[in-house]
Amino acid sequence: QVQVVESGGGLVQPGGSLTLSCAATGFVFSFYPMNWHRRAPGKERELIASITTTGTRTNYADSVKGRFTISRDNAKNTVYLQMNSLKPEDTAVYYCQVGPPLGSWGQGTQVTVSP
Repeated sequence: QVQVVESGGGLVQPGGSLTLSCAATGFVFSFYPMNWHRRAPGKERELIASITTTGTRTNYADSVKGRFTISRDNAKNTVYLQMNSLKPEDTAVYYCQVGPPLGSWGQGTQVTVSP
């Protein structure tokens, strides 16, 4: 059974940093690309970062490019999202998703950026 569990969310001040983790089990982790999405209050869900199976290629939404870094550790079945220079507009629920064809989602973790 596929399980995807995000952790690491919380309250952080503007300009601060936070690292999210996503632990995935129930499938061969290294076979799948991984994605991070977020949904801000009152907005559509947004794909913000993707990483290939080996981690050699990454892609970012313009809204987070240069501030966020996606990485993965295939030995630990975990993908990370390092978030720096956080802004209030980064406040959202952050979701981890297994790439195609599985497409499984985690339950999300709340990130709040506020003074």
